[in-house]
Amino acid sequence: KMIRYILSSFALIIIVTYLVKLIYRRMKFLEKLSKLPGLNSYPIIGDSLEILFLKRNELMKHNAERRDKYKSSGIYLEWDGPFAEIHVLRPEYAEVALKSTVNITKSLAYDFLYDWLGTGLLTSTGKKWHTRRKMITPAFHFGILEDFVEIFGEKSEFLVKLLEKQECGKEFNIHPMITNCALDIICESAMGTTVNAQEKKDSKYVEAVNVLSELIIYRAFRPWLYADIIWKSSSHGKAFYRNLKTVHDFTNKVIMERLEARATAKTSIQHEYDDGVGRRKKRAFLDLLLEATENGNELSQADIREEVDTFMFEGHDTTAAGIGWVIFLLGNNPEVQRRVVDELDDIFGDSDRPATVQDLNNMKYLEMVIKETMRLYPSVPFIGRLVTEDMVFGDYLIPAGVWINIELINVHRCEDHFPDPEKFNPDNFLPEKIKNRHPFAYIPFSAGFRNCIGQRFALLEEKTVISSILRKFRVESTERQEDICLIMDLVLRPESGVKVKLYPRD
Repeated sequence: KMIRYILSSFALIIIVTYLVKLIYRRMKFLEKLSKLPGLNSYPIIGDSLEILFLKRNELMKHNAERRDKYKSSGIYLEWDGPFAEIHVLRPEYAEVALKSTVNITKSLAYDFLYDWLGTGLLTSTGKKWHTRRKMITPAFHFGILEDFVEIFGEKSEFLVKLLEKQECGKEFNIHPMITNCALDIICESAMGTTVNAQEKKDSKYVEAVNVLSELIIYRAFRPWLYADIIWKSSSHGKAFYRNLKTVHDFTNKVIMERLEARATAKTSIQHEYDDGVGRRKKRAFLDLLLEATENGNELSQADIREEVDTFMFEGHDTTAAGIGWVIFLLGNNPEVQRRVVDELDDIFGDSDRPATVQDLNNMKYLEMVIKETMRLYPSVPFIGRLVTEDMVFGDYLIPAGVWINIELINVHRCEDHFPDPEKFNPDNFLPEKIKNRHPFAYIPFSAGFRNCIGQRFALLEEKTVISSILRKFRVESTERQEDICLIMDLVLRPESGVKVKLYPRD
């Protein structure tokens, strides 16, 4: 009995000591956060009640109201249940968060992507992320992008042919057509294979990608589905994994076919020619990964698949949304559209030839339009980070364990750098205005060590698709900028799509 008593007492001391340490750490944690502006939170549930009963089409409006309330401080604290989250609204705070070489772990929301993307470039951290980033960066070298531009042109030409079938002056939603075009582009660029999304040939892969995207957002807005065991047993979770198998099977099949083709050719991709007149064969992103593997980088088939899937995920909806927003804003601003068309006429004259890389580089005003569009409506309006080591934001000490939400959509509306921030004004990106602006006042592709590796790819793709449309049509939007409702799915988009009328150019 005495031994049992001693052991029980010892166990109790250990438990009490552990609890005291937990309470002490929690008190120190709360003390560090006490200076931050924030809401009057409830115990345990935090600020969750404020958003729990909001509809999807009310969330972005709610976010804008929070921005207006805290824009003077540029930062505020919110409690998602027991979890502390810092919202960043100003460039100087965004710079601190994004330039950190230590706090590069992404936030909880990215966990929902692991089953699909594994720990590829988007979701990995630490040594693996640094190694993969270094290995993949050459895939976006300017010379490689020239191959991709040819694909951009082919798919854009097909999109224009479909648009020519639309009734002149009749309203329709152009966004699904742009999305299918972007999917065709990214499939051929990433994997070197054609899925014919624009031809609607009932591709199981295309359908599965769309279902996965919808189900990830469905889960993100339902906290009771966050636990994997609950998600996997739910009807939506089961549908997710059925479609995930379709996507992974397709990617694995393409990888195996590429490996067999390379083994048969017994030559490096750099020396393959496909047209009989000495022109180099177009290289897909997958080819570049396989070549990197042959050159000594240790990548398994699963490693290659997760990077191809990541490229597909990051380069599909994001670019489609960006193109859609440009079309929407040009349709609302005919004088800006006229200037873009004048620039295209100067470049192409009466020629119907496809755009070259040099042509795209010469589209200076269109680039200003695209940048201003991404300022107002960044495809990814929020970036999440986990603080793994204490960091300082101005007068505020942010302890480890806090989530950071860098709100790009609101950083881009900082009045110090963009007077009249809600107005669409491409002149915001004149060289003389950019020169004196905070470098983190405009960061649609993120910034710092984890900035978007494919931003040059995205810009060239957007220029190609938009210029192809505007060379053939005058665009008129049927909804005004002030009337649209923003929806945050995997990307930021207008709730009702991009409704336009098209008129053939003379």
